[in-house]
Amino acid sequence: MADREAFTPTVRRRARDWRRIAFLICGDWTHADDILQMSLLRLYRHWHRIDPEGLDAYARKVIVRVAIDESRRAHRRAEVLSEPPDAPAGGVPVDDHVDVREALSKVPPRQRAVLALRFYCDLTVAQTASALRISEGTVKSQTTRGLTTLRSFLPESARFAQLGTQGDGR
Repeated sequence: MADREAFTPTVRRRARDWRRIAFLICGDWTHADDILQMSLLRLYRHWHRIDPEGLDAYARKVIVRVAIDESRRAHRRAEVLSEPPDAPAGGVPVDDHVDVREALSKVPPRQRAVLALRFYCDLTVAQTASALRISEGTVKSQTTRGLTTLRSFLPESARFAQLGTQGDGR
C-alpha cells in the first residue's frame, strides 16, 4: 500500500470496527479513542509496507499492542470519576450488557485482548496466536482463565445468559 492517499478513505471505512475492538480491550470509550489514534499513527507510519489483504489483521495487532502498552502506564491506573449519562445511548437494554462490560474491565489486559479477538472478532485460536505473537496453547489457557475470571465477576443469573455454556472458550 504505497499510496498514502488511500489511507484516509480506508480508515474512514474501518475506524468504527477498530474502535469497538479497542473498547472491548480497554472498557472505556475515551481510552478506546486514544488507543485508536495511537494505532492510526503507527498504521500511517508503516502504511507503505502493509499488505492490503492483511490490513485488518495488522490493525488488530497494533490495537492490541497499544492497549496493552497503555495499560502498563502509571497514569492509566489513576481513578477517574465521572457522572454517567442521563439516558442510554442506544436501543439495547442497558441492564443486559452492563454486567459483562463491567466484569470485562476487571479481566487482566492480555486475557481481555484474547477474549476480544476470539469472541468479538471471531478469530480462531491460530489467528489470535498470530495476532498477539503467542503460542496457541497460551491463547487457549488465556481464554480459559479470562472466561473464568469474567464469570467470577458476573452475577449468577447472567453467567449463562451472557456467555453461553461454553466451558473453555475453544
